[in-house]
Amino acid sequence: MLLVRVDSQFSYSPSGFIQYYFSGSADSARSILSTIAGAMIGVAGTVFSITLVALTLASSQFGPRLLQNFMHDKLNQVVLGTYISTFVYCLLVLRSVKSEEDLEFVPNISVLVAIILALGNIFLLIIYIHHISVGIQADKVIADISQSITKSVKTLFPEEIGDPLPQTEFNLEAQMKHLPYCEKVCAISSGYLQAVDTDSILDIAVKHNLLLRLTNRPGDYLVEGKTFMEVYGYEKVDEKVISSIQDAVIMGVTRTLPQDAEFAIHQMVEIAARALSPGINDPYTAISCIDNLTATLCKLTKATFPSPFRLDEQQTVRVVAKPLTFSGMMDAAFNQIRQFATGSPAVLIRLMDAFITIKEFARTEEQTTAVMRHADMVLNTGKACLDEKNDQEDLRLRYELMFETDD
Repeated sequence: MLLVRVDSQFSYSPSGFIQYYFSGSADSARSILSTIAGAMIGVAGTVFSITLVALTLASSQFGPRLLQNFMHDKLNQVVLGTYISTFVYCLLVLRSVKSEEDLEFVPNISVLVAIILALGNIFLLIIYIHHISVGIQADKVIADISQSITKSVKTLFPEEIGDPLPQTEFNLEAQMKHLPYCEKVCAISSGYLQAVDTDSILDIAVKHNLLLRLTNRPGDYLVEGKTFMEVYGYEKVDEKVISSIQDAVIMGVTRTLPQDAEFAIHQMVEIAARALSPGINDPYTAISCIDNLTATLCKLTKATFPSPFRLDEQQTVRVVAKPLTFSGMMDAAFNQIRQFATGSPAVLIRLMDAFITIKEFARTEEQTTAVMRHADMVLNTGKACLDEKNDQEDLRLRYELMFETDD
């Protein structure tokens, strides 16, 4: 509309060499715009078809829960939006072309812009096809998920609600005994706990002099009527307060990444589990997943896991959260892979190599204990399912190497 306005205000008659790139007559303008509009909507249909094929392949190879990663891809959105918007642009400009003798109007500048858009979309289609062909490769999908995990780790460790509690002990049981009233906050619908409005629940606790104890964290599945928070106070808690707390959480049918640190890890585990299934039997993809998970767990050894206790400005404990732990992250990353890797010596040995690396980065006794617990489970799995003695020996030697790193 802006370009048509410019064309109507400034009558431009090209001359010389440049006149060959302008439409000239009204019939010529209509022909050019009609051709571009038809081509753009045709290519848009092709792009949609390619996207659906890519989604089908990704769903069968990597799992349907990874489809949202493809749908959220910025380049896919830009390509589809550009072709559709060019089609709409040509229709609007085409409507403005007039060929009556008393009112002839040919928007030369607008037609030239349509030609430029058409040429640009040709290059965009080439980029899109290359992007799709690379994007459905297993290594690329795993790398993208690994980046999501890294971003999630940087965001959520620590995830603050109010001010973190200093390094002093807080007796939760003793504090709850001083608060005679307890109300349970239940889920109003079934689904995944996607997010908690941390600022809102802290404000509610301060305003009504309450202590809130979260029994679930984002990523947990809640059944309608299940308790996900306990509210302690000096007097009976009003129903409006309970309702405002329920409004401070987001429920949904799927898990989401922003506050759920384990979600991206589970996506990686799903790829590894599918790769180890008898129908696919692709241990190389599983090993690639293990390598990326190893890098993530090594970063987590340096991360500050949040305290479950959160304070207000008066340094009073107001919220008791259910925090993530390093041991829990280890379980989420490696338990299912170990279970599906039964009978795959290469994957079991790679798991043991991963634990050796993580143990070198471990800084606390809790981290070392968690790593050794998983190493013991992998060793026991290898003894039970590996028939070849050399494979068992390779696994045992790597297990013993973990003790040498202590020296």
